[in-house]
Amino acid sequence: MDELVERVDGRDRVLGVVSRREAVREGWLHRVAVTVCRDERGRILVHRRSERLSRFPGLYEVVVGGAVNVGESYEQAAARELAEELGVRALPRLLFTFVNRSGLSPHWLGVHEAVVPDAVVPDPDEIAWHGWLTEPELRSALLEWRFTPDSHEAFGRYLAFRTARLSPPNARQPLAPGTQTGETGQ
Repeated sequence: MDELVERVDGRDRVLGVVSRREAVREGWLHRVAVTVCRDERGRILVHRRSERLSRFPGLYEVVVGGAVNVGESYEQAAARELAEELGVRALPRLLFTFVNRSGLSPHWLGVHEAVVPDAVVPDPDEIAWHGWLTEPELRSALLEWRFTPDSHEAFGRYLAFRTARLSPPNARQPLAPGTQTGETGQ
């Protein structure tokens, strides 16, 4: 049976429960939670999706995640996905949410960050390969390897978020495209 998700509106309010397949087919907004995983040295986990997966088989990803189940928060879904896909128990921190229109269908994407051990145990049904890359190595890989649309969108926004967060308090930040206040959607 197809997994059930909450159909949501443009303000991330629940409208009802639908199958994920139906949400994707109809282009209905639903929720997805992803996590950028870093190790203690600051490297970022990158993985290649299994060829057996129905969505984006064999493509690389910068994030680990999946659909938010009915009744789950973004944080709960992110923690569940880390356990399922990497065998890691961690408490990912929600950084921001936004409507992501790249990929198979539009969805609210909750982007998290977590520090995880570098000795992860990926689920071979989900992950064919994984490695740890520095930010410069990852920037190069994003230009050379085939990544999922979510990876490009989420990681670009993640880097912008980190840059803004690490800037001096009085530094002016450029507004994100399409925004008037600089709000991230959360």
